[in-house]
Amino acid sequence: MARVKLTAGRVRDFECPQDKNQAFLWDSDVPGLGVRATSGSKVFVFQNRLDGKTIRVKIGDCRTWVIDSADPAAPGARQEARRLQAMMDQGVDPRIEKQARIAKQVEKKQQSDRQEVAAKDAWEKYLADRRDHWSDRHLADHFSIAETGGTKRVKGKGRIKAGPLAKLLPMRLADIDQQVVESWLKTEAKKRPARARLAYALLRAFLNWCDNKPEYKGLCAPDACSTRIKRDTLPKQKPKADCLQREQLPAWFNAVREFHNPVISAYLQTLLLIGARREELARLQWEDIDFQWNSLTIRDKVEGERTIPLTPYVARLLSPLPRRNQWVFSSPTSASKRISEPRHGHNKCLVKAGIDGLTIHGLRRSFGTLSEWVECPVGVVAQIMGHKPSAIAEKHYRQRPLDLLRMWHVKIEKWILDQAGIEQPVNGETGLRIVEGSRR
Repeated sequence: MARVKLTAGRVRDFECPQDKNQAFLWDSDVPGLGVRATSGSKVFVFQNRLDGKTIRVKIGDCRTWVIDSADPAAPGARQEARRLQAMMDQGVDPRIEKQARIAKQVEKKQQSDRQEVAAKDAWEKYLADRRDHWSDRHLADHFSIAETGGTKRVKGKGRIKAGPLAKLLPMRLADIDQQVVESWLKTEAKKRPARARLAYALLRAFLNWCDNKPEYKGLCAPDACSTRIKRDTLPKQKPKADCLQREQLPAWFNAVREFHNPVISAYLQTLLLIGARREELARLQWEDIDFQWNSLTIRDKVEGERTIPLTPYVARLLSPLPRRNQWVFSSPTSASKRISEPRHGHNKCLVKAGIDGLTIHGLRRSFGTLSEWVECPVGVVAQIMGHKPSAIAEKHYRQRPLDLLRMWHVKIEKWILDQAGIEQPVNGETGLRIVEGSRR
């Protein structure tokens, strides 16, 4: 191969002949350094033999690389050729070294990008990954707790307030450490302790999820949501004790029965009379009710499902409800076509009845408490309500049939209705007759 000393002029004037695909101009100063010209470009290359094989490595475009450079930080083509020759003298393939260098740069770039990940981006992926494992209520809690606020309320006046996590999610995930969480939680606990407690629990679960995902692993501070922060910052949670008293039953039933929406009215009364969880009852479908054999199948969050008696008064409440779709407690205005937020109607009934502080879950608590007036066995009440057995005997040696549950459940319903001044229908007559008539 003919060699000449490469100069800027010679490199500029060197062209690939039209009858060839490529041509080379080799340097006489540094063996192996050359210029490769094609019809569209010219690049510096280095070529030599390693382990009996010819290896050619591209250095760079002749328009951006100089031939010689005195700056170690920006070497020229000759300096780079000497470096490649030194590597090959040591038995190192420059191509492999280049691939390793590029991979290292890519990894460094990925690490840098990981550090910039916003918590809200990871939060959205978290919700998408976990939503199929959660109840509708639990998913709604995640949306409300991260609400950015400012939008106009669908119901009522004013605008929606930002949720507790709205301040943390715009931050970089890597910046959410113990100091940040503690400062945030102190502020939220002063304004809304109950919401702050929920937000803290959801944040902790979210950060644990992030630490188990390869794309986020190592970004979260392991002690960001430590038990100490919860203990020192949040006020102690007192067990709720809201419950309907016996003397409040007449006023409560009067207000609920006169409520203008029959679906909400039936829903609230049924909650009290069967002790179900709010979402369990809201998800009740017509196929879950057997009016012939007087039973309800509840989709239980603990055991999967449970079957309980359909008591006479509850049957009379449910049978005339409009059958718009598969949901017993349907709602034409709801996106899910069933009731999703009964608290608005519930609170209106409480105001009319003059009762303060009773929550939706308090109706479930009321069923368990009022059942003691008829001296019902605790295990029977637990089985109706869907509580886990609390003793070995209950778990392994008590399998109560539906008829036995019905005997006690009807007694509980009758006692509650008697206190409210309401006559209990005769089982198998009133409710069933209405259903048969509606089917005709």
